[in-house]
Amino acid sequence: MPARPTWSGSIQISLVSIAVRIYPASNPPRQVEFHQIDRKTHRRIHHQNVDQGEAVDSADIVKGFEYTHNRFIEIDPKELQALRLPTATTLEIRQFVKSSELAPQLYDRPYFVAPKDEAQAKALAIMRRALDDTESCGIGEVAFSGREHLVALAPPSDPKQKGLMLYVLRYAQELRDSKSVLSGVKEPSVTAQELTLAKQLISGSTSKFDLAAYKDDYEAAVLKLVNAKRKGKRLPEPDPKKQPAKVVNIMDALRKSLENAGPSKARRSSSRKRAA
Repeated sequence: MPARPTWSGSIQISLVSIAVRIYPASNPPRQVEFHQIDRKTHRRIHHQNVDQGEAVDSADIVKGFEYTHNRFIEIDPKELQALRLPTATTLEIRQFVKSSELAPQLYDRPYFVAPKDEAQAKALAIMRRALDDTESCGIGEVAFSGREHLVALAPPSDPKQKGLMLYVLRYAQELRDSKSVLSGVKEPSVTAQELTLAKQLISGSTSKFDLAAYKDDYEAAVLKLVNAKRKGKRLPEPDPKKQPAKVVNIMDALRKSLENAGPSKARRSSSRKRAA
């Protein structure tokens, strides 16, 4: 089944207009789903929409904005659909910035950007090459999934990938001020010897990133538990907790870490996890 686009419209860059479709570039995280069960009857619990104990038909439910306690302005879904934002059909690039200016905490979700037809592919390829050569991305806003999003239009990190990437960014008001958490953290001095050992630890443990080596162990453990209970087998024993080493001196800890570090050991660890 072909993927369905999240958004269809035009990217507007000055006088250049490129018709595109945007598709999700990530899957929702897999998660073992649980239902609520009555412990006495072992039957599933169902929830109803009620008003003072009486069931309400879904056709009679509208959205309401609480402007003061228990006082609402009712909004019909058709009224929301009637809102006509320019960004619902046009993604206007308002500025270009260096990709390095975008802090990692700004990034939210990735999307693929594909040309709407062959006639648009040339313009999209030109922009991909230009953005890649200048190490830049375009910033704009686009509306989909019930809200407007700040986005960055960027070249793919894989040069073999076609099209462009679009990243939903977080607005400033969505980011917490680090001072609210870190204001009391003191900045201790670091000696040259301590820094050298730390760099050696990083260098000795550096290897090529292999995304496939990592998986969701929690979901696998939950499924193992569910299957054991379903088949009436003995429940899996929890793994013994690793006792953290007592660190008396950071220099001693770094030296001991260096003795155990190395790319070969990191690769063996990754291989064991894949095989698990």
